[in-house]
Amino acid sequence: MRIAMISEHASPLAALGGVDAGGQNSHVAELAAALGGHGHEVRVYTRRDSPDLPETVPMGDRVEVVHVPAGPAEALPKDELLPFMSAFAEWMAADWQGGWQPDVAHAHFWMSGLATVTAARAFDVPVVQTYHALGSVKRRHQGTADTSPPHRIAYERELGRSVDRVIVQCEDERGELLRLGVPRGRMALVPSGVNTERFRPDGPPAPRENGRARILTVARLVERKGIEDIIRALPQVPGADLVVAGGPPAAGLATDAYAAKLRRLASELQISDRVRLLGAVPAHEMPAWYRSSDVVAATPWYEPFGISPLEAMACGVPVVATAVGGLTDTVVDGVTGDLVPPRDPRALSNALRHLLGDDMRREAYGAAAVDRAAYAYAWPRIADRLAAVYASVAGQTTTAAAVA
Repeated sequence: MRIAMISEHASPLAALGGVDAGGQNSHVAELAAALGGHGHEVRVYTRRDSPDLPETVPMGDRVEVVHVPAGPAEALPKDELLPFMSAFAEWMAADWQGGWQPDVAHAHFWMSGLATVTAARAFDVPVVQTYHALGSVKRRHQGTADTSPPHRIAYERELGRSVDRVIVQCEDERGELLRLGVPRGRMALVPSGVNTERFRPDGPPAPRENGRARILTVARLVERKGIEDIIRALPQVPGADLVVAGGPPAAGLATDAYAAKLRRLASELQISDRVRLLGAVPAHEMPAWYRSSDVVAATPWYEPFGISPLEAMACGVPVVATAVGGLTDTVVDGVTGDLVPPRDPRALSNALRHLLGDDMRREAYGAAAVDRAAYAYAWPRIADRLAAVYASVAGQTTTAAAVA
């Protein structure tokens, strides 16, 4: 098939770790590569955010990234991009009119969905929608701090009723969309995936500076990721260090306001020598950091899906995670890791302390995690399931089965 993937703010070519560069960028990059590896032709449309970017960039076999001129050619917060979606749709429709008309268009994020539905209407191209995050959940947790455009939730509701299929990534999201009024029959449950060739238990670990246990968390430096909760838990987890991967490049940590807040908190708790901020870590170095860790902590207050727990599991590392969103699907409590309530440092410290003190349980969790990542979340399997969804909405046949 010819597959158009639309990811207006999250380029698969972007460096990860920034405020608006994270799981969606990785998801789009890995999915496009897996689909290309299965013989499909994929074009990823993303907004041009620099005048130096070429219009088209090859990204592996049968995959290319197209930079769409919509709005100024500069980096903008994603919540400011809505006014440029009409121009995005017009440019993309012209590209399709010029000879590359897709069999199916897969929109990632709600603003991509608006542009995609507009462009697809003229060509009768079926549209598949993945939200990656829902405005109703963001509003519930962030309240007045939510910077989303005011009509985001209404747009998401209408998209769910208009597109040919909505890809839900976890059961929690399915329930949220049902409450929003999206018909159950329009949904297909297909989670995100993990690159099990890159993230694997065998391979060199990152160096360890001392004999203490290592807790790793991988997250953007924003409050909702719950990093402060891990730091507050750390005094009750003796003999363990915390390593935080994410945020701006290491050179920018000194001027990052939230990094300064985390360091002040560690100082107040007298554990500054046990908390290390790495800043943004190149993607090729992340497997070594996972393998060097005794446990990975993923403690967001809310999480649409969560990529880092899957990467840790694929590397054979147990996960202690908050029981929110997609983490309740990926982390099997008592099998591949432990689930704790969000924003509860005491419960978190208990889980970390008990797991770090039980070598046999950690090894059992790690072995089960590798199996689960490989058999349920490896990208080739996820790509097959999504290809089955694409074929169903495009009226084609496929040997793969999608799970509804």
